[in-house]
Amino acid sequence: MEKREKFSSRLGFLLISAGCAIGLGNVWRFPYITGKYGGGAFVLLYLLFLVILGLPVMVMELSVGRASQRSIALSFQRLEPKGSKWHWYSYVGFAGNYLLMMFYTVIAGWLLYYFVRMLRGDFTGLDADGVAGQFSALMGRPGIMTVYMIVVVCLGMLVCLQGLRNGVERVNKIMMVCLLGLMVVLAVNSVLLEGAGEGLRFYLTPNFHNLVYDNEGRWILGETVFAAMGQAFFTLSLGIGAIAIFGSYIGREHRLTGEALRISLLDTCVAFTAGLIIFPACSAYGVSTGEGPSLVFVTLPNIFNHMPLGRLWGGAFFLFLSFAALSTVIAVFENILSFTMDRWGLSRKKAVLVNFFGVLLLSMPCVLGFNLWSGATVLGMDISGLEDFLVSQNILPLGSLVYVLFCTSKKGWGWEAFLKEANQGRGIRFPRAVRVYVRYILPLIVLFIFVMGYWNKFGPK
Repeated sequence: MEKREKFSSRLGFLLISAGCAIGLGNVWRFPYITGKYGGGAFVLLYLLFLVILGLPVMVMELSVGRASQRSIALSFQRLEPKGSKWHWYSYVGFAGNYLLMMFYTVIAGWLLYYFVRMLRGDFTGLDADGVAGQFSALMGRPGIMTVYMIVVVCLGMLVCLQGLRNGVERVNKIMMVCLLGLMVVLAVNSVLLEGAGEGLRFYLTPNFHNLVYDNEGRWILGETVFAAMGQAFFTLSLGIGAIAIFGSYIGREHRLTGEALRISLLDTCVAFTAGLIIFPACSAYGVSTGEGPSLVFVTLPNIFNHMPLGRLWGGAFFLFLSFAALSTVIAVFENILSFTMDRWGLSRKKAVLVNFFGVLLLSMPCVLGFNLWSGATVLGMDISGLEDFLVSQNILPLGSLVYVLFCTSKKGWGWEAFLKEANQGRGIRFPRAVRVYVRYILPLIVLFIFVMGYWNKFGPK
């Protein structure tokens, strides 16, 4: 087997793998769905599903990567029984990485744009409508959106061009340390705001009534359970080989259950701390936390606008968000580049060149979908919504199902081979006793998430 580049340290592996998982799902989606579905009680439900759903799939994806020592381009081919067709999924997984970047680079560009404007004081003196007007103005300026998207793609590709150790690992270590430091400072500031106590109580004190009924007395338990499942599942970026690639860069000194647990804990800590930033601040300024996607780009800038030293805190917040987004961009870019190098034998430089222009070109429909092509819809979804739907509700769950079946089926890699790989080294063993659960029940849960995604999108309202 050809010599493969390795991480220089275990810490590098954990931080870059966590960086792939840590993204807008943690610091954007997690706070507002927690606010919508009951606060502290929802957090407990989310943690339960993270352990029984996300963790085993992550161990399986890491195992496939480490055993094959290849990206998703060739990992199934190296492990599958002769004559089987599991490797067909590799192209779907590759497409999933591209689809994710086609809208993620655009949103990451928005965050950089807000960081610059917050530091310049462009939101100073504006009320809520004024901040909303600034966001609407951004959506109507494809040139500005394109420039910031290009900046994001350039930064990500330049990091990956330097290689695994000198680029991806080194830069992500710095970004993750800065991200975690910024979060602690922002959380302390939010908690100390006058009037923050009510938001903290809502977030940290479980009220199980809120899981079952909303503020209007409507029964929402089924909706809440699905939301917790979805957040636990999607936050780890499972199913497209973005985690498996980092398994291919590590040795066999440590068992993979412990590694997956550490990645999940770091991912969860970031999401939890994001809540400590947002809930007390919203409480202090009398703002609803269930604002949805507008929470980050309209509601929070307005809060910072009225906060002492708001330009400083707002700038730090959007810098932190930018680091979270860029860590995911770099990790997924590395998966895309590794696929290209493994599949077609390109050098890293050539892979960067090809995919640099590929990502730029394919990200443009998302940029234009907010302005010049805003009238274009498919099944009632705009361009970015369609791209997000294809990844989040289709490729991620079905890809995870492929990994689960591949690792547990006799017609795939198989349970014994998976277990042997996962349990090599020191640390926590993947328990043999859960075979029935991961072989039969876990696939049904993943299918349930897939079906419910379609029901919520297209079912009766």
